[in-house]
Amino acid sequence: MTNEDQDGLPEGWTIERIRTASGDSEAELLSLARLVVVEVYGSAGCEALRPSIIISFHGLCLVKAGDDWYMGDLASDGSIHCWAPYGPDLGDAIRGL
Repeated sequence: MTNEDQDGLPEGWTIERIRTASGDSEAELLSLARLVVVEVYGSAGCEALRPSIIISFHGLCLVKAGDDWYMGDLASDGSIHCWAPYGPDLGDAIRGL
């Protein structure tokens, strides 16, 4: 199976593996058609992200933007507000490292 077959997930990752790693049997990939922002450290503002992958699990979201995964909350309007980058490794990001 190629990465394209898994909606752009990193090599070796499937939605089933994400569900196992996160402990959320309902984890899912979300549409990219939404506003995604990240807090700017030391500022009251936010910066827009251009996500390539969005994963929802346990009421949170992991957003792949550039080389990093960002953790955030899914708002009722469908937008995502991220608070920090968790680095380039999906497994570490799922564990919150």
